[in-house]
Formats: sequence, structure tokens, C-alpha cells
Amino acid sequence: MTLTTFILLMLIGLCAGMLSGLVGVGGGIIMVPMFAFLLGMTQHNAQGMSLAVMLPPVTLLAVYNYHQAGQVDWKMALVASAVFFVGGYLGSKLALRIDEVVLKKIFGVLMLVVALKLIFFSK
Repeated sequence: MTLTTFILLMLIGLCAGMLSGLVGVGGGIIMVPMFAFLLGMTQHNAQGMSLAVMLPPVTLLAVYNYHQAGQVDWKMALVASAVFFVGGYLGSKLALRIDEVVLKKIFGVLMLVVALKLIFFSK
């Protein structure tokens, strides 16, 4: 790993972590595009890297802050987490079978739809 790659990884991690704590995004929305554009990773590799980065910390300190402020319903979180666990496994199996170009388009459309919804249809 070169020094430049190391510095880029640090910047990507910092940006993703800060945005995760600030607005609840980081992995897919921030790290995947940055890994692909800044480090030249394939879509599959960028998605795998994003998941691997989140595996150890999974925003532990950010969740702690929200918990301290009374903003986490743990019963609901545990239900969603259990299903997320299974969904993540199934989704990764599916993603690895999809052509990279198609996967990039799916990812881009999803980001666009979410952005448009937040911009034009939020109250």
C-alpha cells in the first residue's frame, strides 16, 4: 500500500464516519463511490470494502450518542438488525452474480431516487 493510498483511505474513513454520525449515511453512499473513483476499485470490490470497513466498528460510538439522547428504540433495532443480517447475506450473494456495469447502474439509480425523494418530497 502506497502512502497516497493510505492517506486516501484515512480521508474516506473520516468522511464516511463523520457523515454516518451526522446524518446516518456512510457505507454505500460515501465509501463505495470514493473507493471506486479515488482508488479505482471495481464496484464489487468497493461494496465489499465498504462492508468490511463497517464490520468492526458499525458506528458503535455514534449509536452510543444517539442512545444517550434517548433516540434508539432497541426492540425495533434488534428486529431490524436480525433481518438485516439475513438480507445482507442474500443481497451480497445476488450482487456478486450481477455484472459490474449493471450493478453500478442499479446503485446510481437508487442514489438518485433517494436524493430526489429527500429534496422534493420531505416535509
